[in-house]
Amino acid sequence: MPETLVVGVTAQEVATQSGAPSRVRGLLPLVLATMASQALLVVLSPTIVEIGREFGAPVGAVGQARSVLAAAAIATSLGIAPVLDRLGVRPLLFAGALLATAGSASAALSPSFAVFLSVHLLTGIGFACLLSAGFAGVAAFRGEDRARAMGYVVGANALAWIVVNPLAGVLTDVLSWRAAYAVPMLISFSVISSARNAPDRGTATAGSGLRSVLADPSARRWVGAETIALFAWGTYLTFIGAYFIEMYEIRESAVGVVLALGAGAFFATAVRGAPLLPSLSRRRLIAATVLVMGALIPLQFVTDDFLWIAVLIFFVCAAAGGVRGSVASAVGLAQLPDQPGSMMAARTAATQLGYLLGVLAGGTALAWGGYPALGVVLAVGLVLCAILILRVTDPSTTEEPVP
Repeated sequence: MPETLVVGVTAQEVATQSGAPSRVRGLLPLVLATMASQALLVVLSPTIVEIGREFGAPVGAVGQARSVLAAAAIATSLGIAPVLDRLGVRPLLFAGALLATAGSASAALSPSFAVFLSVHLLTGIGFACLLSAGFAGVAAFRGEDRARAMGYVVGANALAWIVVNPLAGVLTDVLSWRAAYAVPMLISFSVISSARNAPDRGTATAGSGLRSVLADPSARRWVGAETIALFAWGTYLTFIGAYFIEMYEIRESAVGVVLALGAGAFFATAVRGAPLLPSLSRRRLIAATVLVMGALIPLQFVTDDFLWIAVLIFFVCAAAGGVRGSVASAVGLAQLPDQPGSMMAARTAATQLGYLLGVLAGGTALAWGGYPALGVVLAVGLVLCAILILRVTDPSTTEEPVP
C-alpha cells in the first residue's frame, strides 16, 4: 500500500521523526521563516522617521513601503498557491530567505527614496514565500504535535516584535537606519542554514491553488474570517502605540516596553493558550476570543483617564489574539488536508489584504471620529469574524457549522 504524502513527508518519515530532537529540528526552520517574514515588516517601525529624514520624505510616504510589500505578497501568494504542494516546503523556504536577504540588503543600500520603495517588491515576494511555507510545513506534524507546532509558528510573529524592534531601534540610534536592516538579513540567513531540516517532498502534481480554496464553502468562509480578523488585529497594532502616546503622554520608550510585554503575552497564549479551554470546540474558542477583543477594544478607547485599565485591556487582547491566531490557523490547515500549501498561501494573501484594508479603514475612522470611532469599526469587524467562523466546518470534530 503506498505511503500517504503530507506536505512533502511520508507517513514512514513522520514516524521516524517522532522523537523530540527531530521534531525540534523540523519545526525550527518553520518558526524562523515566520519570524523572518515579520521582521521584514517590523524593521520599518523604529527606522521610519530616520528614513524619511535622510530622503526628505514625509513619514506617511515612507510608510507606503509596507503597501508595496503587501501588494507584492498578495500577488505572489496567488502565484505560489498552485505549486507549493508540488514543490514542497524546503524550496520555498530557500527562495523566500534569499529574496528577503536580497531585499533587506537592497533597502539598506538604497541611493534614493524611489529605489527604497521599489525594492520592497522583492521583499514582498520573499515575505509570501517564507510565510506560506512556514505555515504549510506544520501539516507534517500530527495530533498534539501539530497544535503545538502551529502555536510556535504563530507565536513567531510576536518574537519578531520582541527581538527585532529593540535591536533595530538600538542600531538606528547608534549607527543608522541602514544598519538596522542587518537584523532581518541575519534572521533570513538563519532560515537558509536550517531549511534543509524542514519537511520536504512534494506531491506528484500541482494543485489548483486558490481556486480550490475559494470553491469550497467552508474554506472560503475561513479565508473571509481570517481576513477580517487580521484587518482588526493589524489595525489595532498599528495605532495602539500612538494611542498610548497621544492619550496618556507617555514616552516612546515606555510604549516600546508595553508593546514588547504584549507580544510576550501573545506568544505565551499562542503556544499554550488553547489547552486552557478544553471544553470549547475550536470554532467556538475562536469566536469567543474575537468577541472578547470586540468588547474590550471600544472600552479601551473611551477610558482615557485610566492608564492601567488601557494597559490591562491591551494585554488581555494580546493574549486573546495569540489563542485566536494559533487555533484559527490550525482550523484553516484542516480545511483541505491534501492541499495545505494552497490554504496557507491563502492565509498569506488574507494577512496582507487585511493589513491593507486596516490602514485605509483605520485612518478614515480616526479622521472621522478619533479613537472611539476606530474602536467601533474594529468591534463590528470582530463580530463579523465570529459569525463567519461559526459557519466554518472543523474536520477535527463532527460538529456541524451554524447555518
